[in-house]
Amino acid sequence: MVIEFMSTGSTTCYLRSLATAILCLLFSAAVPAQASLGSDSTMEPSIERVEPLRPLLIPTPPVIDGILDEPFWKLSPHVSGFKTFIPDFDVVPKEQTEVALAYDRENLYFAFRCYDDPGKIKASFSARDKMLSDDFICINLDSFNDQQGLTAFYVNPLGIQADSRFAANNEDFSPDFVWYSAGRTDSLGYTIEVRLPLKSLRYRNDDTTVMEVVLERYISRRSEHSCYPRMDPAKGSAFLTQMHPLVYSGIDHYKLVEVLPAFTATRQDVRSGTTLERDKQEGRASLTAKYGITSDLILDGTLNPDFSQIESDAGQVDINLRYSLFYPEKRPFFLEGIDNFNIASNTSILDPTIYYSRTIADPFVGTKLTGKVGSGNTIAAVYALDNVLESERSALGRYISVPVVRYKQTLSQDSYLGFLYAGRELEHTNNRVIGYDEVYRVSQSTVLESNGFLSWAKDDPTMSAEAGNTFGARLFSDTRSLAYFLSFRGVSENFRADMGYITRPGVANFTEYLNPRLFPDSKFFQRIGFELTAGQTKDRFSGLWETSNDLAMNVFFLGNWFFRTRLNYSTEIFDTQQFQTSGAHVQFRAQFTKEVYLNLVYHRTRAIYYPTPEQ
Repeated sequence: MVIEFMSTGSTTCYLRSLATAILCLLFSAAVPAQASLGSDSTMEPSIERVEPLRPLLIPTPPVIDGILDEPFWKLSPHVSGFKTFIPDFDVVPKEQTEVALAYDRENLYFAFRCYDDPGKIKASFSARDKMLSDDFICINLDSFNDQQGLTAFYVNPLGIQADSRFAANNEDFSPDFVWYSAGRTDSLGYTIEVRLPLKSLRYRNDDTTVMEVVLERYISRRSEHSCYPRMDPAKGSAFLTQMHPLVYSGIDHYKLVEVLPAFTATRQDVRSGTTLERDKQEGRASLTAKYGITSDLILDGTLNPDFSQIESDAGQVDINLRYSLFYPEKRPFFLEGIDNFNIASNTSILDPTIYYSRTIADPFVGTKLTGKVGSGNTIAAVYALDNVLESERSALGRYISVPVVRYKQTLSQDSYLGFLYAGRELEHTNNRVIGYDEVYRVSQSTVLESNGFLSWAKDDPTMSAEAGNTFGARLFSDTRSLAYFLSFRGVSENFRADMGYITRPGVANFTEYLNPRLFPDSKFFQRIGFELTAGQTKDRFSGLWETSNDLAMNVFFLGNWFFRTRLNYSTEIFDTQQFQTSGAHVQFRAQFTKEVYLNLVYHRTRAIYYPTPEQ
């Protein structure tokens, strides 16, 4: 695919023309609203009515040991009939899966019976969130039944966990929820029991609570994903619009209250001759609290928090980088409802992150409100006073004030319209950003995303604020036989989001991607896919254009064997010069047995040495 773009005109012109096209499409296309369970509205004709699952209410909680010996498991509603969606859709797996569902007033329970050859099951004792190369099951739960996001609970056959939040087309493994699981292998395969405490979930404050679920299984030796309900090949693997409703009656709507005081004492000694003498001693008291206003609206607060016990960041290579490293959030105060701050059309390295909580490094005080209000309203607000380094306080002041406000209005299916304001206020300077984002489902397989933000930055109190802007849009579609997307991202030279993360200002990028897939009627090949990517980027500082064009082929064969080859022709603008960055990539991976895994990669490319941290 070759598309020619004229280099005349400014990014502002691109922003205006694309914004006009987006608005025209939004107002001209008509997509009927999908009714929620119990609504008087009419569902879309294309969406079949589904009888909800009604898990069994039990009086006594089971022992979570992976042994399905409690009598009520035989009486509970069961689902089976899993079908694959990777590497192909609608194939009945050789190994069957059955799931039983139950609950009590405080917990949701799931029991999996996964049939398999016990000698071929792949499972390992590993750290949390590090077991996704094993066989696993996954409970994908939309606890609000609004198709805006889901919580994924992964368990391998030994009971090892991983969990994540998915929203705005982004899966984040940073949150760690409190839940319980156990797994056992036996002559029939393996079994898994899961308990999800309602206090770990956020859900609607209704008498009868409706959630939605996709139950998933992965078999590593065939790289095979299957699920219930089935994924429609015409809709692709869009989980949020293809989930099965669950109905729970009589569950608790709790008042969550957590108070966590802490005190940290530090003493530092220095050597004086042959002895150690006390040099510094200090104590630090802190308080963190959480209050559930309702089961779907949570208030958090923290005073002088001590994050010294938080898991340290994994190491990253920081040699020859054009932009700073990005670290995931791990601090519990910031993790609550963090997915609510995700913005649409934010999948490329050039897409700015407006709110990046790691920029709040040492807060003295913070408060946060996240959750749902009424029908279809999502709110998220953070306010923090961040301590300024002592060496900089004479110039910058004592604190940095960081207010962030987010609002989303749910539309039809997984569509929404959202707004975000973020600020970073110092004694004499400030940076403020405001804008919108939206997701609009054009058809059952096609989605239009966009966002646009304006920024103002004042570094000199005697001067007026410097304005900047960014706009991005992405139209993408995914079905069994074809995936594609068209995207645009424009970032002005002066756009600033000091409370966020920006890799490169002053660019205008167009990218086109095409991915046709073939499914040969063969026992050797499962899937053959081709990828064609064409990207053009204008560096607005120099006025020069750079390009990135890829041609790739992916082959899935013999169960879990995979071969990929990729050729790339690309250039990059740095320091007003154009550099060649073309290269080639070849990969082969295979799992021969559950103990033996091979991954061979050859990658050769040209690169730029960045002697200065210029953007």
